[in-house]
Amino acid sequence: MNAHVAPASQHAINADAIVRSARTVIATEAAAIRALEPRIGPEFVEACRLIMGCAGRVVVTGMGKSGHVGRKIAATLASTGTPAFFVHPGEASHGDLGMILPQDVVLALSNSGETDEVLFILPVIKRQGIPLIAITGNARSSLADQAEVHLDASIAAEACPLGLAPTASTTAALVMGDALAIALLEARGFTSEDFARSHPAGSLGRRLLLHISDVMHTGEGIPAVAPNATLTQALMEMTRKHLGMTAVIDADRRLLGVFTDGDLRRALDDDGVDLRGATVAELMTRGPKTIGADKLAIEAAQLMEKHQIHALLVVNDQQQVVGALNIHDLLRARVV
Repeated sequence: MNAHVAPASQHAINADAIVRSARTVIATEAAAIRALEPRIGPEFVEACRLIMGCAGRVVVTGMGKSGHVGRKIAATLASTGTPAFFVHPGEASHGDLGMILPQDVVLALSNSGETDEVLFILPVIKRQGIPLIAITGNARSSLADQAEVHLDASIAAEACPLGLAPTASTTAALVMGDALAIALLEARGFTSEDFARSHPAGSLGRRLLLHISDVMHTGEGIPAVAPNATLTQALMEMTRKHLGMTAVIDADRRLLGVFTDGDLRRALDDDGVDLRGATVAELMTRGPKTIGADKLAIEAAQLMEKHQIHALLVVNDQQQVVGALNIHDLLRARVV
């Protein structure tokens, strides 16, 4: 049966009381976090040593709100270089224990340290010789007693005025888990590039993993004309390829220059230019900005911004044109 909750309209809203309540919660949870700092010592170092020496994965488990926190800790570990996943303790006793292997490490969360579902699976874990790290709020609990390493996440009080809803205790456990993840990240020498590899769809992943070769136009998609091409031929090539420019190349596809919309405007503004008789070699920009196919796409964006240009030609070590791209390609790839 659901508890009866009176509609909000039946209660007078006291703005001062609401603000006071929220600030008390924040202060209580902040105090719980501050209390963790002096507890970081040899036990914490040993927990990191166990995980660093683990040939398998960190298996995180916890029930109820501790389970929710455990899922987040497992996700943070996995994304920062420590392979990890969450196993529900209730499901573990009905078959999911088979997911836990002897080369793994178990990280168990329980504020009381007496959660039945967690304690029930400990004998199986211990028989396999799997190291157990516990995060609890009770150093004298059964879970803390059976763990190789116990991390103390005890609190003075919950932020809930009834002392019932897990608030400060879950925050403390989460922060302890974050401390583990980041300490391990630094110990492993985990880099932003490593982080990007586990977040390929995120903005950081795109910035650090996407290369010019992934976004450039190649083959027939590259706008290119010979140096003796007419202005009309160059404009037709630019129109077909939709990049706002065309490369000017020799017979071996080596880059001689680039002809852009800007070059066209300058030619139109120059009374000394014979627009009908001039070749593109006479109107092109020599020594244009280029980039290599192995460079990051974000480097192309930075180069375009620095030089106030909207397109780039991609060349190899022999200065042969192998690709082309413009700012719209980078926008479609969500690099900028």
